[in-house]
Amino acid sequence: MKNYLTPLVAGALLSAAVIFILPQPLFAHCQIPCGIYDDHARVQSMLEDAATVEKSARLIGELAGKTDAQSQNQLVRWVMNKEAHAQKIIEKISDYFLTQRVKPDQKDYTERLVRHHKVIVAAMKAKQKADVQTAKDLEKRIRDLISYYPPHSD
Repeated sequence: MKNYLTPLVAGALLSAAVIFILPQPLFAHCQIPCGIYDDHARVQSMLEDAATVEKSARLIGELAGKTDAQSQNQLVRWVMNKEAHAQKIIEKISDYFLTQRVKPDQKDYTERLVRHHKVIVAAMKAKQKADVQTAKDLEKRIRDLISYYPPHSD
């Protein structure tokens, strides 16, 4: 009796080999105190993301009543763009700032924690809504962090 792998088992083995053998891209920060990251630049990049969320919300509003295929296509693309940039802000706050820059031994720890959390909540609301004011609120919450991360003067 021949012992052949079924196509399902062979596919599962191939998938496992691809996952465990081939190199996988890493997107997370190394989370070690290497000191090469520019916190101010990260805040500025979040402000760029917030500006993109605002532009997306504005264009979604302009395209909302249109029914032609091109407008519908652009509407979907702007919604996806708004979602992606709001998510980038959430990830930057949670994966970088809250894990490495907001620390319990800081004298203003609670204030910092609250301000960073407000950015996450504002970004979540920006994902849920498609209005310019929500995007402006997100920008304001990010700007509330600037005093913690001033530009370097090298």
